Amino acid sequence: MENRENKRMLDAYIKYAEGSASEEELDAANFQLQQIFKNLGLGILLILPFSPVTLPFIFSKAKELNIDLIPNWYKSLSNDDDRLE
Repeated sequence: MENRENKRMLDAYIKYAEGSASEEELDAANFQLQQIFKNLGLGILLILPFSPVTLPFIFSKAKELNIDLIPNWYKSLSNDDDRLE
């Protein structure tokens, strides 16, 4: 699924360079690029030293500032019904 979305993103950017991309295609491509950057950001954060300490701090600050750091594919894995009380 992700590879298909990445291919569509690249196709949209190529169309944009040629001057034939629609606004919807560009919006979808930009959204997919944001998801890629979120994935990369989480990967980099996980390999940092002291990540068990820094990650909760980063996520709490991001929540305070209304910054979404979690990729959509990960959000779709979790469900409110799955949480323990």
